[in-house]
Amino acid sequence: MSNDLLTDVPAAGNKLRARWLMLAFAFTATVLNYIDRLAFNYLSANGPLRELIPNDAFGYIATAFFIAYMSSNLVSGFIIDKLGTRLGYALCMAFWTTASLLHAVARLPFHFGICRFLLGMGEAGNWPAAIKLTSEWFTPEERSTATGIFNSGAAIGAVAAPPLIAWLGSRYGWQATFIIIGSIGYLWLAAFWFTYYTPAAALKASKAKPIPPLRLIKNKFVGWFTLSKVFMDPVWYFITFWIGRYLVDVHGWGIEKIGWFAMFPFIVADIGNILGGLFTQWIIKRGMPIPKARKLSTGIFGSLLAVTLLTGPFIIVSPTTALIVLSIAGFGYAAYTANTMAFPADVVPMSATASVWGVASVGAGLGGAIFQALSGYSIEQLSRSYNYNTAYNTVFAGYGLLALLAVIIIVFVMNPLEKDNELQRYVEESGS
Repeated sequence: MSNDLLTDVPAAGNKLRARWLMLAFAFTATVLNYIDRLAFNYLSANGPLRELIPNDAFGYIATAFFIAYMSSNLVSGFIIDKLGTRLGYALCMAFWTTASLLHAVARLPFHFGICRFLLGMGEAGNWPAAIKLTSEWFTPEERSTATGIFNSGAAIGAVAAPPLIAWLGSRYGWQATFIIIGSIGYLWLAAFWFTYYTPAAALKASKAKPIPPLRLIKNKFVGWFTLSKVFMDPVWYFITFWIGRYLVDVHGWGIEKIGWFAMFPFIVADIGNILGGLFTQWIIKRGMPIPKARKLSTGIFGSLLAVTLLTGPFIIVSPTTALIVLSIAGFGYAAYTANTMAFPADVVPMSATASVWGVASVGAGLGGAIFQALSGYSIEQLSRSYNYNTAYNTVFAGYGLLALLAVIIIVFVMNPLEKDNELQRYVEESGS
């Protein structure tokens, strides 16, 4: 039985309601993932932590997160494919929630670097686990919409983080804030553990013999997909990690004002998550083949992101126009990503979807580590030689070029998004 047929069954009968409940777990986990990830960024944008952590140190601390994120992605997908969605996802949540709590006892930049490293190790597993979940519960035609919905949790988390962190930080202090937001993850963990199961129709394919890591790494699709993420994902990381500091440095905002207005780019990005998936589903229903529809969508939305950041330095004249530019960029990235998240299930057997996303996300972590450090260094040096406005505009344009490179790789260089028959035969022969 093919993977596509296996995933058709959960949509029938009583499983229809169950799959939306399972998707809700992935969505909620992604919300918590981003709140935990961004808490430090906002708490250190102003106030006591800002005095402790300058821009260059902030960039290096972010690099520590992405080094761990990159390293963990190399193995997390394979571990999740091996352990299954329920156990694998639960372990990831437990690890990163505990790491989030540990921020409360940090006192030096080095301590925060360790905490961010541990957080990156745990958070890396969220996306391979969630993608495996959607491949188990949703059909190929629906996957871009399903992945867009759970990935919208990243934007929702980014929307909730500024006001939530600003309110908690001003009311209870930064240490208590880390404890409060970290504790919420344990509630998710209990609910997920006693609720989640893999549908019977997908169980055999999901538990098929894993494909060896070296075989996947040598696969051309996996290689080009990984390279595209080296250039694309750091764009989103820059927006989410640096928007607070940008509004402080260039526009002189305080943490409370940031708390209310920094959410808007992420609200628009959330819309992009949903519309990006729905747009692809719509053109597929109108007769366009799935591989072509995926590439068309990623080309359109990725190009929107690139052009917006490249032109941003010429049109940003106020905080309002800056937020508009970042909003459009966020929309383009989210709509692009809603489609790329469906790539693994389109190409590889179900038993390897988490592994492929994990390997590809090594590229995201590598790009994040490199370009976070370069961003911090560039902003610190250019702001001293010129001013903060020139420094950030230069970095905006640089990220626009990175996004354009990623689009070129996906649309013109990467293989057609069709089932890899060689990998499929390997799984079938191993299971026979």
